[in-house]
Amino acid sequence: MVENQNINCSKQKILLHACCGICSGYPISLLKDMGYSVIVYFYNPNIYPEEEYQKRLDAEKTLCNYYNCELIIGEYNPEIYYNYVQGYEQEPEKGARCDKCFELRLRETAKLAQNMNITTFTTSMVISPHKNYEKLTNIGEQIAKEYGLTYLSTNFRKQDGFLKTNNISKALNLYRQNYCGCKFAIKKS
Repeated sequence: MVENQNINCSKQKILLHACCGICSGYPISLLKDMGYSVIVYFYNPNIYPEEEYQKRLDAEKTLCNYYNCELIIGEYNPEIYYNYVQGYEQEPEKGARCDKCFELRLRETAKLAQNMNITTFTTSMVISPHKNYEKLTNIGEQIAKEYGLTYLSTNFRKQDGFLKTNNISKALNLYRQNYCGCKFAIKKS
């Protein structure tokens, strides 16, 4: 089930996959400055546990309310994620399991964009210095090709993007997580 909070805009629409409020603050701002009507898609079945998912979703709702942009909330079903990464559970962080996770979330974003007749999509994940921009961009571009869409490969880290997104999250007092999201990424003490 997809929850949709509608706001009408006449600009060119872009679907922004959002991994969390912290990472999507500056991308939303920049995309709006670029002239896009930003629709945020929060689709993250990888997040563990459910309480963590809810904290990140609440932060995203706060951010989208602040920027007055539409938020679509994808289904939270961790089994979809576990099935998608089956066989990759023992992969190290930033390895093949993460690539599969990126692929899952970007593929679902592309499907939604296509269903909504939105021709361009991107992701906030690329702003993180912990993510490989080139790898994410390649995955996004390949999926876009499959669906006849455009993947906007904007490096949101440029021009102090990561600092800007952190400043936005601090100003809005957004929840700040300390791991990527899945149970495999939680650091053992």
